[in-house]
Amino acid sequence: MRIAIQILCLMAAVWIVPCATNSGTSAAQVTRTLPTVQLSITPGSASVRARGAQQFHVTVKGTTNSTVIWSVNGVKGGNSALGIINSGGMYIAPQTLPTPNKVTVSAVSTVSAAAKASAAITLLNSTPILSNVSPSLVNAGSFTLTITGSYFVRGAQVTVSGVPLTTSFVNATQLLASGSQATPGSYAVTVTNPNPGASKSFAINLIVNGNSQSSACSRMSLGPGASLNGAIPFPANNAWNQNISTAPADPNSNALISFIGGTIGIHPDFGSGQYNGGSIGIPYAVVGSQQVPVNVIFNAYGAESDPGPMPVPANAPIEGFPNPGDQHVLVLDRNNCWLYELYGASANTNGSWNAASAAVWDLENSNQRPLTWTSADAAGLPVFPGLARYDEVASGSIKHALRFTLRHSRAAFVLPATHWAANSTNANAAPMGMRLRLKSSFNTSTFSPANRVILEALKQYGMIMADNGSSMFLSGAPDARWNDSDLHALGQVKASDFEVVKMGTIYTSANLPQGQAPGIHSFSASPSGPVRAGTPVTLSWSTTNASYSVVSPEVGAVRGNSVNVSPKVTTTYTLHATNEFGRSTATVTVTVQ
Repeated sequence: MRIAIQILCLMAAVWIVPCATNSGTSAAQVTRTLPTVQLSITPGSASVRARGAQQFHVTVKGTTNSTVIWSVNGVKGGNSALGIINSGGMYIAPQTLPTPNKVTVSAVSTVSAAAKASAAITLLNSTPILSNVSPSLVNAGSFTLTITGSYFVRGAQVTVSGVPLTTSFVNATQLLASGSQATPGSYAVTVTNPNPGASKSFAINLIVNGNSQSSACSRMSLGPGASLNGAIPFPANNAWNQNISTAPADPNSNALISFIGGTIGIHPDFGSGQYNGGSIGIPYAVVGSQQVPVNVIFNAYGAESDPGPMPVPANAPIEGFPNPGDQHVLVLDRNNCWLYELYGASANTNGSWNAASAAVWDLENSNQRPLTWTSADAAGLPVFPGLARYDEVASGSIKHALRFTLRHSRAAFVLPATHWAANSTNANAAPMGMRLRLKSSFNTSTFSPANRVILEALKQYGMIMADNGSSMFLSGAPDARWNDSDLHALGQVKASDFEVVKMGTIYTSANLPQGQAPGIHSFSASPSGPVRAGTPVTLSWSTTNASYSVVSPEVGAVRGNSVNVSPKVTTTYTLHATNEFGRSTATVTVTVQ
């Protein structure tokens, strides 16, 4: 019996009950120890940038209940000043750094309040994102830049190719920077946020130009029909800006004028007021950095057009609207010094535009589009530089050639034209690009001061045949300040008062120059992905013999060999490199996770 009792005591020891023998003596009491709940957090420390995220993981031992309560500096779930942390341990840093820039995240077991663990976080300034540098083109010498982007902090520093500029903090999305650069070229602009966690943005190129005239786009006023304030599109050596007053006359000038009709007078195809509800002339608008690029959808000559996007406002003036016609839309981007021209244009409700054709023109350079390609004009020329504008007349001089039309043209062009739209086989019909000059002997003294400015320009720079239309119709921009009755007096000037400036090579299908389209040696993205939505990515390329380049979507016409993008979804970018012999393309895809 004694042995049986002892066995029962051993079996029951875990239940902590006293046992006794028959001898009457007491046995020792046995106690069970409960397991201790323990927590640990990984990582034990981390550095997190403002607005950044860090995932923390907690390991719970000693219980099957792994539920914990997270806090930041003792505040359950954290707050906007310290950062917030959710039930899964995902910490989101605050938008601005607290003082000091260190916080502690803690996890406490719901089983035992004594069971807890913590991790230290060092908060760092955000990496700045650079979106735009305005102007992107400056003259050699001193300049001031407006830098826009996001995540800028006080103490941020703008540099140009590593050289610090005097930088003023405006707010988290804008900085002002001033400096100087004596040597023309392309320079990388970056923004560096200071410590803690000093970091640098991706770069945007600043073009420093040695030609003060061509980079004067920043002088332009903004809006429809805005004054250019003396800025002249394209460099001084561009064909539109060449003084041809002493150039020889073409040997066939008399026959060419005779075919036009010597008695036909000039008709200014522009003025004030309206005709059939539409403005008189070809309107234009000047935009700044606030105008975002939009898509252009082509419905006729897309293969010969420059792809979008283009910074065309939803309310950009349309030639002749609401009446049918050529429906030109002309937009000058004063910040980047590009000219965008659409033909057969109409606006869509989503901000995009439809167009029969479109072309971009580098106002800093004389970019060459492919021979035989049309533009927004039948001659393959830009329209805008050939317009008579009231702001120029009011200043007392027009310093460029004007645009005009003739009823008949043949299948030929002379530079600067690059396209023909023949409707005649007569050898004396004008080739596109033919230039007429008002004879130096023509007496302009009897005309009004405004008309004398126009006539003197026709003596100095002439007028270039750019499209089929009514003969001797002179192009200009509408303006309420034109005096239509006074302009009508220009009709006294006849075709016989002009002579044809000696033409260079007349190109036909039989003698078109031949050559190679641009070479694209590389087109890459860094990083190429996977990246988070909105992450800055630098697109870079290397080309040879390209006159100009366009990157689509999102970007548009560009100078240099790199540009920054921030795709929100997986995007395939296309580089279009163009010269007088054609266009080459390359693609790169940025994957967004």
